[in-house]
Amino acid sequence: MHILTFDIEEWFHLLDNPSTKTNSQWGNYEVRIHQNMERVFNILDATNTKASFFVLGWIAEKYPEVVREICDRGYEIGSHTTSHQLVYEQSKQAFQADVERSIKSLEDISGKKVKMFRAPGFSIKEKNKWAFEILFELGIEIDSSVFPAERAHGGLPSYGSAKPSILQYNGTQLKEFPINTFPILFKPMIFSGGGYFRFFPYKCIKEWTQKSDYVMSYFHPRDFDPEQPIVKGLSPQRKFKTYVGLKRTEEKLKNWTSDFEFIDIEMANNQIDWKTVRKIQL
Repeated sequence: MHILTFDIEEWFHLLDNPSTKTNSQWGNYEVRIHQNMERVFNILDATNTKASFFVLGWIAEKYPEVVREICDRGYEIGSHTTSHQLVYEQSKQAFQADVERSIKSLEDISGKKVKMFRAPGFSIKEKNKWAFEILFELGIEIDSSVFPAERAHGGLPSYGSAKPSILQYNGTQLKEFPINTFPILFKPMIFSGGGYFRFFPYKCIKEWTQKSDYVMSYFHPRDFDPEQPIVKGLSPQRKFKTYVGLKRTEEKLKNWTSDFEFIDIEMANNQIDWKTVRKIQL
């Protein structure tokens, strides 16, 4: 099972970076979402591939036409919060209000119930697992926020399972589509999205995909934009992670979606016998 998803945000929505942290700063940067979404749509059209889109509420409020086009093209949408903040830096009240606002914005534009969620930076970890309870209370049924390995902005390595599962927390439960891992040098590694996909040669990605029975991808419009400006103030390491491989991502994704069949989360959800999957109590 190979699942294709996109997190819809602007090129400057970089986490844990002072100059791009808040809404008041985002107006200082040029708009590139429309041209980058066209790149995404063209890739999907070229290979006739379905995908799921986790859309930032800020994008929905500022550019509702982006959400309308996603829906008009027949793709499903989920929430990526409103303000693109690290969840573990938010209070419970702030997180709930942030997600609730995004759901309302997306539902008002699309006319459809929002049932899916992904946290910015997969930033739900041990100390803020309460986020899953809030998602359940807000009507979210499917989550894709678990990054079952170590990560700078989150990571929940104790989750254990890198396959679809039932996540249970404090009397609530969600269908969880975690990011997949692959053992490289005895360590669980990620290859199916973002900077990981941009960094690794396609030969490796293809081989690891062939050996994986579950792949959950995650891309951003900025991953296909080699002409985007460079945000000032990034450390050399962060700059490398943010901009590595941008010139090759579009071709690599076209190859990937040609070599393998990808489906969206809705199709995956319908194919899975949820009575038989692993239940994980947090």
